[in-house]
Amino acid sequence: MEKCKKLLLHIGAYPAALLKWLAVGALIGGIGGVIGSLFHIGVNHATQMRLAHPWILYLLPVLGLVIAAMYRLTRVEGKDTNAVIESVHFGKNVPVLLVPVILVSTVLTHLGGGSAGREGAALQIGGGIGFETGRLLHLGEKDLPLATLCGMSAVFSALFGTPLTATVFSMEVISVGVFYYAGLIPCLTAALVGYLVSLLMGVPPTRFAVAAPEPDVLMMLAVMVLAVGCAAVSILFCRGMQKTGKLAARLLPNPYLRAAVGGVLVILLTVLAGSTDYNGAGMEMVERAVAGEAAPWAWLLKLVFTAVTIGFGFKGGEVVPSFFVGACFGCVLGGLLGLPAGFGAALGLAAVFCGAVNCPIASVFLSIELFGSGGVLYFAMACAISYLLSGYCGLYSSQTILYSKMRAEFINIHTNENEEHHG
Repeated sequence: MEKCKKLLLHIGAYPAALLKWLAVGALIGGIGGVIGSLFHIGVNHATQMRLAHPWILYLLPVLGLVIAAMYRLTRVEGKDTNAVIESVHFGKNVPVLLVPVILVSTVLTHLGGGSAGREGAALQIGGGIGFETGRLLHLGEKDLPLATLCGMSAVFSALFGTPLTATVFSMEVISVGVFYYAGLIPCLTAALVGYLVSLLMGVPPTRFAVAAPEPDVLMMLAVMVLAVGCAAVSILFCRGMQKTGKLAARLLPNPYLRAAVGGVLVILLTVLAGSTDYNGAGMEMVERAVAGEAAPWAWLLKLVFTAVTIGFGFKGGEVVPSFFVGACFGCVLGGLLGLPAGFGAALGLAAVFCGAVNCPIASVFLSIELFGSGGVLYFAMACAISYLLSGYCGLYSSQTILYSKMRAEFINIHTNENEEHHG
């Protein structure tokens, strides 16, 4: 009798867990969907205002001072996406004030013309929402990390309209080589609910029309060569971001002065470039690259603009700029290799993103949700090569690389960590 009772309790634990995580995921997804959609709308309005009034660019140093003051007054200096990743790893607290501060500061960055994306803020906002919701629900220390992942999935999904990518990315980006499979149901639920809420609030999903060529040996070889170049660009992108940030902090330890100087530098870069194409997120330039139009050095200019913007203290994400860099680079090199320029741009976008975040599975899902499933084999090969050749470089230093990229070996190092055996 006692064995039967234990068996029933054991069996009942699974549907109970299912119901629990469906409810938690839906709740966090709803909250994250609303806030993520409002964030998207705010960034769009800020961008439209800057485009309508180009003189706002010259206020960027002042906006930098405002952002620095916000972080100093709320005591969340130094808190970024790495803090959210550490929360999942170690159960560290995600400051609740990080949510409104990163939201407002990212909108201000876009208003002034800083080169930044949205997803870094999305992961921080989502992680903060998930963590705080989990605490309010009195979830245990083993469940709080999953609640944090739910929030990341929900807001990422709401911003880009890519629920599958958001689900896999939030689980894959934390520890490369190991998935938090317990988070599959809650994260997928949160991502789907966040996506549906974003649609209801009028946020259009990100989609591109790209014609994929038929499977062909020569075409695949060209894709492989392009992927090698994308891996190199992803390393340059990550190193550029990190070195610029460290150099700026060393030369200008005062955050106010650093932000003001960064604003002036972005203004000078814009004047020298003779174009505002490199300010803001740059999704319109991604669209042009996917349509087969990209200037030869557009990818490098965007890299410099973004490194200065983020490195000197402005806020936002690095993923949309990586889309820009990858799409423009892929458009140019793909055309030289005999690939359709627009398809090369699509491959470059996915491959550079993959090399920068070390998330090959999420990158393949991203390619399917953005461009359709027609060229999935090409995208899979490009992402696989970029993932391997980018080594242990990445955007997020708190990201853990648990298994070697070259052999079946447990290494357990952090991204960008200088280890003797990078095998």
